[in-house]
Amino acid sequence: MQKRLVIGVASLLVALPLAGPADAQTNPQNAGLQVALQSWGVYFGAIDGIAGPQTRRAVRTFQARRGLVVDGVPGPATRRALGRLGRPPYGKRTLRRGAVGWDVSVLQFLLSRRGASPGIVDGRFGPRTARSVRSFQRRAGLATDAIAGPATRKALARGGATPTGRAAPARSVRGLLDYWAGRYGMSARFIRALAWVESGWQPHVVSHTGARGVMQVMPATWRFVQTVLLGHPVPRTTSGNIQVGVVFIRHLHRRFNGNARLALAAYNQGERAVRRNGVYPEARRFAANVLAMRGRV
Repeated sequence: MQKRLVIGVASLLVALPLAGPADAQTNPQNAGLQVALQSWGVYFGAIDGIAGPQTRRAVRTFQARRGLVVDGVPGPATRRALGRLGRPPYGKRTLRRGAVGWDVSVLQFLLSRRGASPGIVDGRFGPRTARSVRSFQRRAGLATDAIAGPATRKALARGGATPTGRAAPARSVRGLLDYWAGRYGMSARFIRALAWVESGWQPHVVSHTGARGVMQVMPATWRFVQTVLLGHPVPRTTSGNIQVGVVFIRHLHRRFNGNARLALAAYNQGERAVRRNGVYPEARRFAANVLAMRGRV
C-alpha cells in the first residue's frame, strides 16, 4: 500500500472456551495479554487472541525490561507489572462503563468476533464499548443494560447473537483472503496475489511508513474505509486488515473503471498521484508483480 504464545492456556487464570472448532487456535484471554503488552510498547501485532512467537517475544521483552524472570509466561508477577491492563482476567467481575483492565480487552475482542465491534480493542470500557454491548445484548435477546454480567458473558462465549457480517469466522490467512474476496465480489486469485506481494501473507508485518498487516494498510486508508466506504468500525485484527484492504482495492478498481493495473498502481502509489502524475516505475512494477502472481498463490 502507498508508501510507504506459544503461551500455554494453563498459564492464564481463566481459559474461556469459544463455540465451534473454527476457534480452536484462539484463547480470548490472549487478547487481554496482547493489549497490555501493546500499551507498554513491546507488542506490535494484531489483537487476535492467537498464541504465537511474537506474543511470547513481547512477554520476554517486557519481563527483561521490568527485571522479572524471563520465561515468556504471563504469570502473576508479570500481570501485576503490566498495571491496570494486566488484570483482572475475564470472568472475575461484572463489567460496565468506566472499567479498565485485561477483562475489558477480552470483552471488546469477543464483541468484535460476534459482529458487535467496539472499534479499537484498548481495555477501556467507554461509550463505544457500551453501545456494542447493547447491540450484542439486543441481538442475543438479553436485557440491553450495557453491563457485561454473567448472562452476557455466557452468550458471548457460545456466540449468542448472529453475526451481522462485519466479522469473518476464524480461518487461516488464505481462508480469510478468499472469504473477504467473495464477500465483496473480487477475484480470490487477485486478492491472494495482492496480499502475497504486499506482505507474503504475514499478519504482523509493519513497513517503515506504518503500513500494517497482510494487506499493508496505512492508518489513513483504514479510517477512510471505515468512515466513507463502510460506515462502521472494523476490528483491528488480521481479518479486519484483510477486509479493509479488499474493500479499498475494490473501490479503486471501480474508480479506474475496472482497469486492474491502474487500481493496483493507485493502491501502491495513491489515487491522486496516479491521476496527477501517471504511474511511477515502482508502482508499475508492483502492479506487474501482482498480476504475475495470480494463480500461483
